Amino acid sequence: MSNSLHRIVIVGGGAGGLELATQLGNSLGKHQKALITLVDRSLSHIWKPLLHEIAAGTLNPHSEETNYFAHAKKHHYQFILGQFESLDQDKKTIHISTPQLSEKHYEEGYSEVTYDTLVLAIGSRCNDFGTKGVREQCYFLDNREQAESFQQDLFHLYLNAQHRTDIKPLNIAVIGGGATGVELAAELVDAKENFSQYGLDKIDPKLVKITLIEATQRILPALSESISTETKKTLENMGIEVLLNHKVAEVTQDSIEFADGKIIPTNMVVWAAGVKAPPVLEKLTQFEKDKIGRLKVYSTLQTLNDPNIFAIGDCAHCQPDAHEPPLGPRAQVASQQASFLTEALPIRIRGGQLPMFSFTDKGSLVSLSQHRAIGEILGQVKVHGVFARSMYASLYRIHQTHIHGYAQAGLMMTKDFVTRRVGPKIKLY
Repeated sequence: MSNSLHRIVIVGGGAGGLELATQLGNSLGKHQKALITLVDRSLSHIWKPLLHEIAAGTLNPHSEETNYFAHAKKHHYQFILGQFESLDQDKKTIHISTPQLSEKHYEEGYSEVTYDTLVLAIGSRCNDFGTKGVREQCYFLDNREQAESFQQDLFHLYLNAQHRTDIKPLNIAVIGGGATGVELAAELVDAKENFSQYGLDKIDPKLVKITLIEATQRILPALSESISTETKKTLENMGIEVLLNHKVAEVTQDSIEFADGKIIPTNMVVWAAGVKAPPVLEKLTQFEKDKIGRLKVYSTLQTLNDPNIFAIGDCAHCQPDAHEPPLGPRAQVASQQASFLTEALPIRIRGGQLPMFSFTDKGSLVSLSQHRAIGEILGQVKVHGVFARSMYASLYRIHQTHIHGYAQAGLMMTKDFVTRRVGPKIKLY
């Protein structure tokens, strides 16, 4: 492949980044019209909306991961394993470090990747708002490793209980009443029942208290008030305590203290309250950002400070309509931006004028365990129950279609259908 080809480098293999690399690889890369490179710190991709299921153990990540090296070979792009550290705009290079995947076989190293067009799709991380004790005491769901860490600790807590004679109640708190917090709290209800069914029954499900904590007056603020009210009622019927207007002041090793002085005991705490840009963007001092550190972009998705650098997904502050608020951190935003750049970047290579991105809100769905969901589609149409859960599952199938194609996505759906019926309902290792 000629070195004179236009070099498109995509940093971040999440929902937007991997879909973009796949589509550009299948179009430009396959026909040697551009060199497509994807950089990510992990070896495999997991769709981020699945992390709450991984954390609860109701989904095995090994059955849902996509290996970047194998995927790159099939879809005509290059994959580089590396942690994005900084960039040099004058030389058009990014600097990456070697991730430590093995304690025994690891050599610290740095390398450079040269680009003509750079697309930053590095996602977001939880925003602790400087709350005392959060970073030290809480679990997070920013990535697969964090979700698996929670799952493993929860599983081993149940294992250890099997050898104890004095069984105490288990208090799990989820801080943040957005979609992630609501979905995790609901999934944990299934998890505690599944543990008991598979013989880890020393901790009776009735002794496991799940508390969802929200600082404002309602959960799911991105959805309508009626959906919020109905979801709260559903969660409470599932046995989840929902605390509204409870601002966390401090998280300790065994408790949460609120701003009003109230204290509740905890054994495990998950922080899912708000997001901000990854720390690496703090190094890019020459770029204009919003108050949570996201890169500001034009409607072409180019950053305000450099037309050669684009940003999509959670790390981008994108406001296509001046009369509407900036787009939030949602998978459908990243996916639509990836599709937009799939069409726009070939125009850029040809020297044409870039089109403007516009977002079409297809609605929001929130999972309330493996068997039900709730949300709104097409503006004001409310859906709930098993039908909504099937629609929620279809969002993942659409993502699989974008990165694997219709044929393979169909086979994967069949595999999942069989696996979920013959395998255990919860990860037991």
